[in-house]
Amino acid sequence: MTDAPAVARKLDAIEAEMKSIGYWNPAPPDLMGEIARGKIQSFLDAPSFELWLQCVFLPRAREAVATETFPTTSQVGLMALRQYDYHSVVPEAQNLLRLLNEFDDLIVP
Repeated sequence: MTDAPAVARKLDAIEAEMKSIGYWNPAPPDLMGEIARGKIQSFLDAPSFELWLQCVFLPRAREAVATETFPTTSQVGLMALRQYDYHSVVPEAQNLLRLLNEFDDLIVP
């Protein structure tokens, strides 16, 4: 069973890390609206992976915590690996990458 308080703490840590490394947009676009209109199907369609994390992943993950309806799998860490450590290493994103992988571990114990 997924530990909702642990997931919530991890989401807070992910948000804090995004802010500390400058990956947080103070005025983000309405990506959830774009998803509803069918203009965005996945993180690949978002303007950036960071905006997808901020505007789609974090709100959906927080909703899962609130309702305790967790997915059976999570691959956000793998997505981050492809963004920040696949072809070239993005040094400032390494802690964020670690946090996202830890999130995956919490979802799939």
